[in-house]
Amino acid sequence: MSKRLLYCSSLPPSTQVALKCAGYETVDDLAGLSAEALSKGLGIDIADSQALITATQAPKGIPLSQSVASLSRANLLTCNYPAVNKILGGGLPRGHILEISGPPGSFKEAVISDFVRIFVEAGEEVIFVDMQNMTSPEAISGLFQTGTASLDCRDLIYYARIHTIPDLLIFMHNLLSKLRPMTGLLVLNSISFPFQSHPDLPPSRKTALLENIRQTLLQACVSNNLTIVVASQMATKMLHADGSAATFDTGIKAVMMPQLGPSYLPSGRSYRLVIAPDSRTTGALRLLSSPGGQHRQDGSIQEKYVLVSANYPPHDSWLKSMQ
Repeated sequence: MSKRLLYCSSLPPSTQVALKCAGYETVDDLAGLSAEALSKGLGIDIADSQALITATQAPKGIPLSQSVASLSRANLLTCNYPAVNKILGGGLPRGHILEISGPPGSFKEAVISDFVRIFVEAGEEVIFVDMQNMTSPEAISGLFQTGTASLDCRDLIYYARIHTIPDLLIFMHNLLSKLRPMTGLLVLNSISFPFQSHPDLPPSRKTALLENIRQTLLQACVSNNLTIVVASQMATKMLHADGSAATFDTGIKAVMMPQLGPSYLPSGRSYRLVIAPDSRTTGALRLLSSPGGQHRQDGSIQEKYVLVSANYPPHDSWLKSMQ
């Protein structure tokens, strides 16, 4: 059997479509998932999910070979923030999506800048899309020290501003054709802001737009092994006593959640991380979801953090401009 799920001829076409839409590409992506989790995540019958697990199990004692590309996708990208690496299970896998949400003043921009540094210092290109005028090319260039090496680094960063939904859709439409072999990272900063500029957008239209974005991001991750980091604003969500959605009139408690929700993200490729600060340097990270619904082995989805001075110097100029 092929290690690539979409080349498994024994799988029904409907199951292959569900796998593709959820972002599952290889047999390894299903490792550790139960039939119940697959059934819920893919929206298929429990019998079909059990058949899927059976069909993709490798014979014991016979190792499956991996291509260079698949080995590259397995690489973990570790940033300078240990709590972030830990809650992600060791780091962010290449070819995946990390959504970071948090209130103003949290260190989500510092985490993003660190991933920019990682890719640029490795000689890979970065596309940085700013949707709220929160930074500038000069501020991003300030991540790197002066000198000839810094000039080379700056040449690897492509900066774009997007303010409206039409601009965002045009960017998404052209994204796949613009990606080059050395493009490693896409940053979407303040992705929910264009939607705030169109408060009269019908819900059905918004749903369709978010699905269009999801399909583009999924294809970029799967076909181009692109890593994507997204910064999202928070919004207040009202809940009933049983945890179901409510209005400001009927709800009994309020929680802060990422503004756009999860529908624009391919679930099989995405980590959703929320920063909940207690002070400027302390707080907790919450992992809302991860590929396949998998969390850390100890079952925890929360990690305390303490920021130390060593985290700040490389990012000071950008942090000040974005806060």
